[in-house]
Amino acid sequence: MKRKFIAVIVLSAMSGIMLSGQVTEAEKNLRTVTADTTQGWKKGGVFAINLAQTSLTNWAAGGQNSVAVNGIFSVFANLKKGKSRWDNSLDIGYGLLKQGKNNPFRKTDDKIDFLSKYGREAFKNVYYAALFNFKTQMTPGYNYINDTLKNKISNLFAPAYLLLAIGLDYKPNAYFSAFIAPLTLKFTFVTDPDFYLLPGGAFGVTQGKKSLSEIGGYVRVIYSKNDFKNDFMKNVSFTTKIDLFSNYLKNPQNIVVNWENMFAMKVNKFISASFNTDLIYDDKIKVPFDKNGDGKIAAGESIGSKIQFKEILGVGFSYKF
Repeated sequence: MKRKFIAVIVLSAMSGIMLSGQVTEAEKNLRTVTADTTQGWKKGGVFAINLAQTSLTNWAAGGQNSVAVNGIFSVFANLKKGKSRWDNSLDIGYGLLKQGKNNPFRKTDDKIDFLSKYGREAFKNVYYAALFNFKTQMTPGYNYINDTLKNKISNLFAPAYLLLAIGLDYKPNAYFSAFIAPLTLKFTFVTDPDFYLLPGGAFGVTQGKKSLSEIGGYVRVIYSKNDFKNDFMKNVSFTTKIDLFSNYLKNPQNIVVNWENMFAMKVNKFISASFNTDLIYDDKIKVPFDKNGDGKIAAGESIGSKIQFKEILGVGFSYKF
C-alpha cells in the first residue's frame, strides 16, 4: 500500500511538470503571493468557466454526444498591518457532465473551501500563526451502478471538515510558505441521516453520531509562482500545496494527505487553460473498489481505504476582478 501511495504521488508530480498546465486565472492570482510591501488590504478574485461539447450525427466510428461544464469562483482578501498578516480565501468549484441523449447530468467537481490565517512576525521570515479551514460540498454525490441505478455516497455537510491550528508559519520569500502546527483540532461532520445512521457510520464518524473530533499535528506547505522570467513560461502560473494531519490519539502513523497541483496558462484577456490534480488519502474514508476498472461499482463489491485522485483539464472563459 505504501509503495502504491508513493508511486501515485511521484506520477502525479511528473505528469504535472510534463504537461506544464495551469490553474485558471483564479489560482494565478489567489494562490500566488507576490512580493508585497504595501500596508493595508489587498483584494481580488476570479470567475472562470470551462466548456466541452461533442455532437455526433450518423458517425460511422461510433461514440456518444456529450457536454461538460466546470466552473470556479475564487476570492481573496489579505491584510498587512505592521508586523501582522491576515490572509483569507474562498474557493468554490462545481462541474457537470452529460453523456448521451437520455442520460442525466452527473457531477464531476464540487467543493467549498474557506481558509483564514492570522500571523504576527516572531523574527525574520517566521510568524506566530493561527489557521481556520472549513471544507464541504454543495450537492449529493453518487456512485453509479449502471446508467439508471445509483447510490448516494455524500451530500452537503456529509462530510464537512473544520480545522483549527496554532503554530509557526515560515515564509522565506514571496513564493513559499510552510505552516507547522503541533496543536491542531480537526472536526469531521456528517449531518445527513442517510450516512450517520449507517451500520459502522461513514467518513470515520461512528453510527448514530454526527461528528468526530481529533487532536494532532498539522503541516501545510505551499509553493506558488506566476512571474516566471523565461519567455516560454511568462504566461504560466504554478501552485502546489500539501496538507498533512496526524491524529495523536489513534493510529498517528496513518497520516491524512491532501495534495493539490494547479497549473494555468493565460491565452488572452478572457481565455485561459487549466490543469488541476487533487490527491487524497484518509484511512477513515471507505470507498468501493472498482474491480472491473470500468468506473461502475457493482452491488456487493468490497469497501476499504483507497487513494483518491481527481484531475481536471480545461480551456475556457475567465474574468479577473
